[in-house]
Amino acid sequence: MINDECKDLELLATSPQIGSSVLRPSWISCGIWFGPHQNMMFLDLSGHVTPNENHPGNLIEGLSETLVSTFAAKDKLLVVGGFHGEIICKYLDRPGVSFCFRTPEDDNRITNSIEIYDSASGAVHFMATNNDCGVRDFDAEEFQLSKNLQFPWSVNHASVSPDGKLFVVVGDNPNGLLVDYSTEMTIATLCGHLDFSFASVWHPDGRTFATGNQDKTCRIWDIRNLSKSVAVLKGNLGAIRGIRFTSDGKFMAMAEAADFVHVFDTSSGYRKEQEIDFFGEISGVSFSPDTESLFIGIWDRTYGSLLHYSRNRSLSYLDPLI
Repeated sequence: MINDECKDLELLATSPQIGSSVLRPSWISCGIWFGPHQNMMFLDLSGHVTPNENHPGNLIEGLSETLVSTFAAKDKLLVVGGFHGEIICKYLDRPGVSFCFRTPEDDNRITNSIEIYDSASGAVHFMATNNDCGVRDFDAEEFQLSKNLQFPWSVNHASVSPDGKLFVVVGDNPNGLLVDYSTEMTIATLCGHLDFSFASVWHPDGRTFATGNQDKTCRIWDIRNLSKSVAVLKGNLGAIRGIRFTSDGKFMAMAEAADFVHVFDTSSGYRKEQEIDFFGEISGVSFSPDTESLFIGIWDRTYGSLLHYSRNRSLSYLDPLI
């Protein structure tokens, strides 16, 4: 639905495209699908997975029955995290699995987030956060651990700036941290949230970023003045678990833990909003690279699906005037 005060926004069609755009896998935790049909499975985790490439640190014995806690995909690289600290890497244009890793033994080591990004040198890396208070950074070619940082609390999410020079860390603490990637020193403490944070993301301009918190708010920050957030966006029911910007930075999606996804027009100072209302626990949210589609993952057993929303272009002739 669209809020009454911003009917002129019309970001997305008000219902998902039914049919090929709604995925209903029978057991989401055991496999990764790409494309409109379940039979296009690229990674089956219901049994035993063994890496077929030789890299230092590769868990040659493999991993069994990994329950997926998070995953990320960029270009041809897929990285999956598990509930017991597993990390599994697969290039979609290569046979088999390239790399398997598990964090050291710990009763609470779930992999909370994974982000694939281009480092300052231009090399592809991925950053993983865990409940063991760790942030681990790997290069995506040889899968070598380039950073292994420890923080005083469980880390729920980390995101790297577009230029690869900074990263945001949030977790089981009301305050987040802005960290220099090269020196690993904390540049600023982000104060304002009232509870634990679960999400972070950078705007493509590299100057602003957002954090999502259990206090039902998303805060927008500007690195030029971090004394306070520049905007506070409120949810309806629960924690803000996922945040994504479109590749052009014009829109931002903010996902609550269940039932609501909010889409904001960034050029309006986040004042214009479209609210998408449905039933189900939300596993993730993502825009397509061309900004034309929004995908919402629903993970609960009753409504489990992948919803596909498309940009509403009925008033596209007005775009040059906006």
